[in-house]
Amino acid sequence: MKNSIFKTLNDAASRLEEKNIDSPRLDAEILLAHVLNCRRLNLYVDSDKILPLETVLKFNELINRRLENIPVAYLVGRKDFMGLSFTVNENVLIPRPETEILTELVGEYLRSLKNEVIFADLGTGSGAISISILKFVKKSRAVAVDISDKALEVAKFNARKFHVEDRIKFFCGDLFSPLKGRIFNAIVSNPPYIPTKDLKTLQTEVKKEPQLALDGGEDGLNFYRRIISDAPRFLVDGGLLAVEIGINQANSVKKLFEQENFVDIEIFKDLAGIERIIAGIFKIDLKFTPCDKIFFS
Repeated sequence: MKNSIFKTLNDAASRLEEKNIDSPRLDAEILLAHVLNCRRLNLYVDSDKILPLETVLKFNELINRRLENIPVAYLVGRKDFMGLSFTVNENVLIPRPETEILTELVGEYLRSLKNEVIFADLGTGSGAISISILKFVKKSRAVAVDISDKALEVAKFNARKFHVEDRIKFFCGDLFSPLKGRIFNAIVSNPPYIPTKDLKTLQTEVKKEPQLALDGGEDGLNFYRRIISDAPRFLVDGGLLAVEIGINQANSVKKLFEQENFVDIEIFKDLAGIERIIAGIFKIDLKFTPCDKIFFS
């Protein structure tokens, strides 16, 4: 049938496959379901339904942009993470499934503490990490930092979307620079970790994401050096530092943790068996109390 859901979907998937787009069928389904504002299942339940020409044209416009390697998440304006649908655009890194491991780890740690807790999210991007933790750890408060004003606009929108705006403060700045004098129960970060020389070898669609969120310097470790060396001044005794890492960076990053009085350092693998997260507990002689009144008074 001309312009039926079935034919429109098949034609689009074939076009994507011809251009070697990854997961062509899935991408076509997601984009058509987005245009129709329906679930993907409905594409098959109503496969014989004839689509208006206007709908087909709108869908084909998205397919054309996908053929230019624009990520699907940017085309539909959202990405699922931790069971939540986060708004995203070209100003933020698209949340990945492996980052859920980092989020769950920090969330469980904060949940284990008795009193109200406060944590910092460095390089927050869309706010996916901090907002997810706030949703699942009701006694937590957050401070989120990003060097990009445009990224913070997205994060603030998501905070309002998920009704946690009263429990999070946003700061524009470079890592810890806006947080002087403040103390946290935990610090979490998914920093840029791609070595500069490797940026040109990334998948074309990954190159569409903000370079600020990808470039980790000559060896990919620039941000780890800065975060790990500065973190002790911002953590309570027994506070947690947890970061996501790139492939083959675990040993180097672990050594940085060891140099800064972190103990109980653990490396966690993702579902593909890749070492993806490093976390450690900071131990100091003095005891500090989280100063959440600084942010939320």
